[in-house]
Amino acid sequence: MDITTYAIDLTIKPTTFDLWHVCLAGTVAVLAGLLIVVMFMMVASLLRRNEVAAPAVQIVEKVVHAEPVVQIVEKIVEVPVDRIVEVEKIVEKIVQAPAPAPIVLKEASPDAALQLLYLLQNDARFIDFIKEDMTEHSDEDVGMVARVIHEGCNKVLDEHFSFASICRENEGDKIVLSEGYDAAKVRVTGNIVGNPPFTGTVIHKGWQITDVRLPSTVQGYNVNIIAPAEVEL
Repeated sequence: MDITTYAIDLTIKPTTFDLWHVCLAGTVAVLAGLLIVVMFMMVASLLRRNEVAAPAVQIVEKVVHAEPVVQIVEKIVEVPVDRIVEVEKIVEKIVQAPAPAPIVLKEASPDAALQLLYLLQNDARFIDFIKEDMTEHSDEDVGMVARVIHEGCNKVLDEHFSFASICRENEGDKIVLSEGYDAAKVRVTGNIVGNPPFTGTVIHKGWQITDVRLPSTVQGYNVNIIAPAEVEL
């Protein structure tokens, strides 16, 4: 079998330019134009991305590397010198003021009260009268007994106590209470406005004890026995 060999000469230039060659050349030109347009669009897209990303990167860098800003506002107040001296004196008084003395409660002994009840019962039947049911007695009977009780109680008080009036004025008289009056001796009532001196009317003269003469008790005596029971044989 014979093999025919063909040799292609690339240096040969075409001598004819027909319709086929025109279409081929036009297709190559169109494809080259499209390739150029696509490349231009890709380059433009990359440029736009870089322009958008650059401000965001700058903002992130500013936030990351930003230093904290602290604003300090100072206000200077001018205080008069005399006011400062006055405050210093007040502070010195508070510091140097002595501590208040503790309040000591005095324990009251019941012996004296029990002695008085014994005397009132012994001389005036005071406990019997107070503890009696008065609903079973008429007013006349109560009045007669009260007169006897009154005389006996008055005898006990005069014998063992000395009394004096607090106010020298009589009841109904006008009186002036100056500043510093003893509030333990005079109790002010009514419309109290402002500070003394006060001008008012004596409603009650008041009483105070000037001397006490209670009998002494022997050791072992039971002061709780106000009135012993009585048994008749």
